[in-house]
Amino acid sequence: MKQVILITGASSGIGKATAKYFAAQDWNVIATMRSPEKETELTQLSNVLVVKLDVQDPATINTAIQTGIDHFGQIDVLVNNAGYGQAGVFESVPPEQVIKQFDVNVFGVMNTIRAILPYFRKRGEGMILNISSGAGQFTLPTLSLYNASKYALEGFSEALSYELSPLNIKVKIVEPGGTETNFNATTANEASGNLQLDDYKPFLASAGKMFEGMIAARLATVDNVAEVIFTAITDGKDTFRYVIGNAEFSARMKARKEMSDQEYIDHMHERISENLPQ
Repeated sequence: MKQVILITGASSGIGKATAKYFAAQDWNVIATMRSPEKETELTQLSNVLVVKLDVQDPATINTAIQTGIDHFGQIDVLVNNAGYGQAGVFESVPPEQVIKQFDVNVFGVMNTIRAILPYFRKRGEGMILNISSGAGQFTLPTLSLYNASKYALEGFSEALSYELSPLNIKVKIVEPGGTETNFNATTANEASGNLQLDDYKPFLASAGKMFEGMIAARLATVDNVAEVIFTAITDGKDTFRYVIGNAEFSARMKARKEMSDQEYIDHMHERISENLPQ
């Protein structure tokens, strides 16, 4: 019997590319999204089932899981991909947007895992792969809330891997960074409702120059990320963390690991100060 993967946030970006990649590898795919009625490409693939799932709505999660099992007979892997980045300095972000960032990126992941664990325990096996980010390893200005959500996701995933290992349920994470997705457009949209605080303007201009350099670097594609996700799921190894990104991203990951904690923080302060208006 073909293996079956359930992917959240499969309407675009990494989620959609992963659904297409696994379908091409002869897996059965449950591609979930908030508005399945809008999907026209994945619905043309015979081994892909497009289903409604909103990570903020547990009822839709339970229905999607059961619909997938009824259709394909089983679920072997859950990929938690749904998420977004809340941009802006913390003080400017409305409280409801702070809550939404964690509702989607952290509690939404917990919702899907809570829903599927009884099934995996009954089967005696399963795999959960959470899509994290380089933002779960190093921080960047104007992404404090996104950083916080990904740091939370990483801590949760690592501890969960210890809890579930004795039950033959594996937990892994993939950390994309510098990837060609609609992330920048989404974060810009999420920042559009932020309060405008003039005191931060010089800092925001400096941070903007830093991001310009990162965006200008050659980006990894969503197909590159999908390949890494496939490797993580099928390599048979106990590796917990898989990293994929462009050169700028790799350099930042290297710096975070090789510098002392204070050296890295001092380095970031210097980068920001370099671009501040004199």
